[in-house]
Amino acid sequence: MAKFHTIDDLEMDGKVVLTRVDLNVPVENGQVTDSTRIEKIVPTVRAIQARGGIPVLLAHFDRPKGQRVDSMSLRQVVPALEAALGQPVTFAEDCIGGTAKRAVAALKKGDVGLLENTRFHAGEEANDATFAASLAALGGVFVNDAFSAAHRAHASTEGLARLLNAGAGLLMEAELKALDAALGHPQRPVMAVVGGAKVSTKLDLLTNLVEKVDHLVIGGGMANTFLVAKGVEVGKSLAERDMADTARAILEKAEATGCRIHLPVDIVVAREFKAGAENEVLPVAECPEDAMILDAGPQTVEALRQAMTACRTLIWNGPLGAFEIEPFDRATNAAAQAAAELTRAGSLVSVAGGGDTVAALNKAGASADFTFISTAGGAFLEWMEGKELPGVAALTAKVR
Repeated sequence: MAKFHTIDDLEMDGKVVLTRVDLNVPVENGQVTDSTRIEKIVPTVRAIQARGGIPVLLAHFDRPKGQRVDSMSLRQVVPALEAALGQPVTFAEDCIGGTAKRAVAALKKGDVGLLENTRFHAGEEANDATFAASLAALGGVFVNDAFSAAHRAHASTEGLARLLNAGAGLLMEAELKALDAALGHPQRPVMAVVGGAKVSTKLDLLTNLVEKVDHLVIGGGMANTFLVAKGVEVGKSLAERDMADTARAILEKAEATGCRIHLPVDIVVAREFKAGAENEVLPVAECPEDAMILDAGPQTVEALRQAMTACRTLIWNGPLGAFEIEPFDRATNAAAQAAAELTRAGSLVSVAGGGDTVAALNKAGASADFTFISTAGGAFLEWMEGKELPGVAALTAKVR
């Protein structure tokens, strides 16, 4: 990871600091139902204020596709933002032009401004130079605190950073440092847990990881595809049989790079996909023709726990089974709790990310003990795939 700039590298006293944040929060009937993302930006806003800067927040909300859509206005997040910050927030009905200029000009030290949804303008997602310049005209410094949008080369994530002195906010900085500790310069051995339904959606991820980690645990429906590739019958289980050759190629690559692949050695099968369905634990090679594999078995979990105990770093993305319904959440819960215990003991650095992952770790009661949990989704996945993130790369430009 190239050296990126942070708030500490920027001169912002008396300047308007355009601050890209993630306010894409769940809203029902015009009210925010989960303010977690809003609360996470508070330290960066406070840090800017402490340095004499005037934070003016930029964010997108949903997918208005370049049109003004009232139900996607950021106005509805203002009450939750004010509650999190403990102060009034000045809202501008647009993010560029006279409306935005007048709102920003009225701000003084100690104030906080919020501009309307950047995606109300087509120039945002197109990373249009004119639109980016219109944003830049509002401020003197740019801070990006939205790692979740860093994989998008949009005007408010990448274009702005080319026009103003730019640095990472505290949340972005923490995320990048955690990711570097997990894959950039990790303590070895490194284990990656990758679960999910389809190999096809995580092909780049698996291909990259077999070159970077010492142990790769494959769970969920993806594991079934790898079992098929190894000649194991999986009955009516979810499996991408047309991806068997690809799975075999990944297995061969892992063997060549010295990465040990972990697949289930025992399985939990059922005839119905529903909570409380009648189920049984069987050796991996004995899945009945009329049954589905819905979770890994206890022997698999114990083998993973032992392998995890020998590791120093863990990266986790995706569940090991159908964790949404009981009792097929047992393997995910047990493995997550083992990781949490090792992290608490100081023997493991654990980094996790992705929507299903966060939900699974919360369900297992393990989240609080992980070293770092990213809520970034797509950006976290693209980082794991080894791709350059435009919003991060832009923060490495020389400060003028």
